[in-house]
Amino acid sequence: MSHATGPGTAGNVIAAVCSFFIPGLGQLVQGRFLAAVLQFFLAGLLWVVLLGWLVHLYSIIDAARFRARL
Repeated sequence: MSHATGPGTAGNVIAAVCSFFIPGLGQLVQGRFLAAVLQFFLAGLLWVVLLGWLVHLYSIIDAARFRARL
């Protein structure tokens, strides 16, 4: 059985939308707990110095491009 995973799949689009609202939420939806926690806290920490938008943007792109290893 083949599961459609990778850039552009419905699951990744949903994850990217989740990360748009909260950095790391898309990774959490994908089951990547460590990446989710890291991106959430890094974005929060960097928002203090006005660079959190970089991590926030990376979080969205990372969720959209994720490809599960089979």
